[in-house]
Amino acid sequence: MKLVKLAFVLGAASMLSACAGDMPIGPDKSKDVNLIDRDDLSQIRWGVWVDPDGCDNWIADDGVEGYLARRYDRYGKPICSGVAPPTVATGDFKQGSTSVIGDPL
Repeated sequence: MKLVKLAFVLGAASMLSACAGDMPIGPDKSKDVNLIDRDDLSQIRWGVWVDPDGCDNWIADDGVEGYLARRYDRYGKPICSGVAPPTVATGDFKQGSTSVIGDPL
């Protein structure tokens, strides 16, 4: 039993020590790294999709990737504005890359 505990402690210590190094964080998440249509994500046009509960969600589509984020007010409550019926998207959010990959929706 002591051998199992020792092996577990040594394994946990080695995993934690790997987290403490100077490992790179990763690529810049503010840029689209797709090989076909590289864009800065701040240039994406957003629309609003109303979920089945009637609350608003930000939605964007650049042809390859799609983005969705729930809309909240400054107090952290979901925004349910009634801008459209449930399960309907509004706004100019379909900016897809039509030259290479068409967006069927």
